[in-house]
Amino acid sequence: MTIFEGTFQLGGHPHFAIVISRFNDLISTKLLEGCQDCLRRHGIDPTPDGPQVDYAWVPGSFEVPLVAGQLAASGRYAAVICLGAVIRGQTPHFDYVAAEVTKGIASASMQTGVPIVYGILTADTMQQALERAGIKSNKGWDYALNAIEMASLMEKLHQAKPLPKS
Repeated sequence: MTIFEGTFQLGGHPHFAIVISRFNDLISTKLLEGCQDCLRRHGIDPTPDGPQVDYAWVPGSFEVPLVAGQLAASGRYAAVICLGAVIRGQTPHFDYVAAEVTKGIASASMQTGVPIVYGILTADTMQQALERAGIKSNKGWDYALNAIEMASLMEKLHQAKPLPKS
């Protein structure tokens, strides 16, 4: 039996893409800082003019899945990280946006076979979002770590020998 498991170390110089929502940018930029810190500490150069990470800014979280899917489909990236925040308001808008973003990111990942990390915070209040974006911890770090691990796992799966046909 074979066990496949990702690590937090990648061979070569893998490329990543990060899609960031401008809406609720107070949260998004904090998530981005945590994400970049994690990448840097794991040997990946996150500088915007560097060779390993590309950045795409979109108007809001609803637009994230389209751009993430396009980037993943390009075949240039080991993983795509999506960052944003959807914060509940007085209308059902939150429910629609959160549901569609979640479905869109999952669909894009399944269609392309590229790990697309769901880093869209969904919170009832701005305070909850701020706590997840740096006051108590920074989920951006976790999202980057997930991307590294998934890229490593996918690399191992692609290198595996096919099972013999029976």
